[in-house]
Amino acid sequence: MMDWTDRHCRVFHRLMSRRALLYTEMVTAPAIIHGDRARLLDYDAVEHPLALQLGGSVPAELREAVRIAADWGYDEINLNVGCPSDRVQSGCFGAVLMKSPELVAECVTEMMAVSPVEVTVKCRIGVDDQEPAEILPVFLDTMRRAGVRRIAIHARKAWLQGLSPRENRDVPPLDYPLVHAMKSAFPDLDLSVNGGIESLDEVRAHLRVMDGVMVGRAAYHRPWDMLGDADMLWGETPAFGSAREVAEAMRPYIGDHLRRGGRLHQVTRRMLGLFHGQPGARGWRRTLSEGAAKGGLDVYDAALAETVRMAA
Repeated sequence: MMDWTDRHCRVFHRLMSRRALLYTEMVTAPAIIHGDRARLLDYDAVEHPLALQLGGSVPAELREAVRIAADWGYDEINLNVGCPSDRVQSGCFGAVLMKSPELVAECVTEMMAVSPVEVTVKCRIGVDDQEPAEILPVFLDTMRRAGVRRIAIHARKAWLQGLSPRENRDVPPLDYPLVHAMKSAFPDLDLSVNGGIESLDEVRAHLRVMDGVMVGRAAYHRPWDMLGDADMLWGETPAFGSAREVAEAMRPYIGDHLRRGGRLHQVTRRMLGLFHGQPGARGWRRTLSEGAAKGGLDVYDAALAETVRMAA
C-alpha cells in the first residue's frame, strides 16, 4: 500500500472502525535513519491502534530504525517481506527476502531487541520458482524460532521476474487452502490471511479458520463496504449508519487541514470510493477529482451535495 495509506487515509478509515488495526505505508529503515523523521513517522493520535510497517534487509539498520521509531508510540512494528515492488527488489527487501529466511530472522531479532512493542512479519507464500507448500512452512518455523508470534500471509506467490508489481497483485493464483493449512500446522502462531478479500462475508469465512484477516485494496477502493460494519466483527455497533455520515464527520478534519496550509485533494483522493455503488457516487468522484486540486470546503460540500441530490 505504498503511496496509499498515508495519515489522511488512516484518519478516514479510523472514523469507520474503532477496532481495526491500521498499518502505515511501508517506510524503509534507511529513510528513517537519514531522512525527515517527523514527516515519515508523525501521525494523528486518533489513528490508534496503528502499526508501523518497515522495509529493509540490514539487521543493524532495522534495529536503529526501530529504536528511533519507538519514541512515536506505535502499537506494533511490522517487517514487510511481501511487497513485490521493483523499488523494494532493487533494495533487497520486501518479497525477495522470502528467499532468505535466516536473514529475516536476524532482522527481526535485532528489531525485537530494541522494540517496546510486538514485532510482526508480513510475507508471501513464496516467490518465483519456490514451491509454496515447501518454503512457507520453513519460513514460518524460522520466524517462530526467532521469536515472532504474529504473521500476516499474503496468499499469492510473488513473481519477481516477469510480472510487474501491479500484475503481482492479481495474476498469481490465490492459495487460501495452503494458508489455512499453516494455521493447523502452527497452532501456537497468530496467523492472518491477506490477498483478494473483497467482502466482510469473506472476512468472516476466513476467521472461522484464521486468527485475523488483513484487507488492503478493497478497504481503500470501497471503504464503506469494508469498514462501515467492520466493528460488528468484535460485537460492537458501527460508528456510523451511512457513508454520508462519514463524509460529514470528515469535514472538520479537512477544514483543519486546509487552515494549516494543506490542500483538499491530499485528503479527498483517499475518499473517492466512499460512495461506491451508491446514488451520486459518480458525481462525488467527478466533483472531487476535478476541483479538489485548487478548491476548498466549497468543493467538498458540492461533492457531498451530489450524493444527496441523487439519493433524493
